[in-house]
Amino acid sequence: MNSGSSKILAIMMVIALLAAMLHFSLSGSLSIQDGKLIREDSLTAREQIQDTEKDKTGPLILWYTDESLTDYLMSISLAYQGYSGTKVSPVLVSGVEYLEQINAASINDQDAPDLYITSNDNLMKAYLAGLATKIEDPDKVVIPQNYPQTALHAVGCDGELVAYPFYYETNFFLYNKTFMADLAKQTIETEADQAAAEEAMAALEAEGEPTTQAKEITTPETQDQADGAADDTAEDTTVDTAADSGEEAGSDETGMDEESYGLSAEVLQQMSTMIPSTIDDILAFADNYDAPETVEYVFKWDVSDIFYNYFFVGNYIDVGGEDGDNNANFNIFNQETIDCLQVYQDLNQFFSIDTKEVTYDKILQEFIEGKTVFTVATTDAIAKIEEAKAAGNFSYEYGVAVLPDLSSKLKARGLSVTNAVAINGYSGRKEDANAFAEYLTYTDLDTLYNRSGKIACRYDVEYDNPEISNTMLEYQKSVSLPKMIEASNFWVQLEIAFTKVWTGSDPEEELRALSELIGSQIDEIGYTIPTQESISAGADEAVK
Repeated sequence: MNSGSSKILAIMMVIALLAAMLHFSLSGSLSIQDGKLIREDSLTAREQIQDTEKDKTGPLILWYTDESLTDYLMSISLAYQGYSGTKVSPVLVSGVEYLEQINAASINDQDAPDLYITSNDNLMKAYLAGLATKIEDPDKVVIPQNYPQTALHAVGCDGELVAYPFYYETNFFLYNKTFMADLAKQTIETEADQAAAEEAMAALEAEGEPTTQAKEITTPETQDQADGAADDTAEDTTVDTAADSGEEAGSDETGMDEESYGLSAEVLQQMSTMIPSTIDDILAFADNYDAPETVEYVFKWDVSDIFYNYFFVGNYIDVGGEDGDNNANFNIFNQETIDCLQVYQDLNQFFSIDTKEVTYDKILQEFIEGKTVFTVATTDAIAKIEEAKAAGNFSYEYGVAVLPDLSSKLKARGLSVTNAVAINGYSGRKEDANAFAEYLTYTDLDTLYNRSGKIACRYDVEYDNPEISNTMLEYQKSVSLPKMIEASNFWVQLEIAFTKVWTGSDPEEELRALSELIGSQIDEIGYTIPTQESISAGADEAVK
């Protein structure tokens, strides 16, 4: 590296360090000692909160930033008051500088939240600042039997669970089920015709006619017989599942349910073999698909957004370890990731998508209009499709499946965000806050989706629409958005790298440059977590 580049890199590192200190300082609670970013307790906050006894009979204050949760939170708060006698006051606040707002309210004792809802990538910052503390989980429900490991890793920090998993956002493979069902029926009919013709030919051969003569003489004469056999076979394929042996059709990967769509078990079984499980399958499908007139794209997704691209490399990069909080775990430059990006780049030859023109909303609208067979969508898509269907603007059925692998050797793994309920370390009512947080995230979640459009992290929540449940298949295998502070700009830089690779840049060079950039930031912005005494201003237990 020449001296000019070294100077530029040094300047960037200084800017990154200052930006991190400014953004995460939370009113001066962080400082640098021996080249490390250290959290310091605020004596002013301690003294104020210790000297001010909060009214223990008043309502618990819950902060949240997503307006779509308002109806549900009001309802569940009233239900909890009837259940426990404790009143809860949900407060909608701006998501801009969210943790800074919580910190300021806590220090000044101005209606500070006792608990709050936040995305899992904020938990490390909150934990270091004393704004999140180890959960008490009074009934011990936050366990693998009730939540996917993805959710537990999302709320893990420094070896502890520091929030209650609530709802998730992830991406998945969305497909037009009507198109695929039609194709499955056509395939079954074609195979039945072929089987009938072969059966007729075999019967003639059994009567002693020469094979060549049978082909010349009997093929036209036995056409009606073959067609009749084909019709009988095709009729058999439409028998409802209830008349069959009762075996389930489909697969765990597609989550198909014959009762929901009136399709026979045989059609669903055929569909399950036709839903692409790899990118190679998608390319083969595109080469052979006789598309309906409305279809313009076999596969189209938002190549400009890292959330929809991440599954290409997600299985082979490590940012922060399983919990996403360990700065010793950072590995993005390896042969598998390079190979994955090469596959991604090669797709530009088959699916010419302009990164400057494409948007997720446009792609979803094209899917609704029947212009696209397959796409990559997020959980919000289901509500939007159902709304379009209710308005008469979507005349198809749709299906949700896991994201396709790149090939038989290169596996895919998508990204997810887990929204969780954290207990404010400055609250004087942590026990009450823990009890309500557990109730909110574990009890009576069957109405969460209908009231808010959010999908619960907890297992065994029932939905009227089976495709909502199918998103859990992808969430379970996804990577949680890391919470490591030093890599806070990693996603922006990774998105830039993807864009460059899509338009022709060398994957290896882009990955190497990105690895060096973020690696330098990690070296420059290190941190340690000090031991904090057990005081009312911070966590109940010492932060290790």
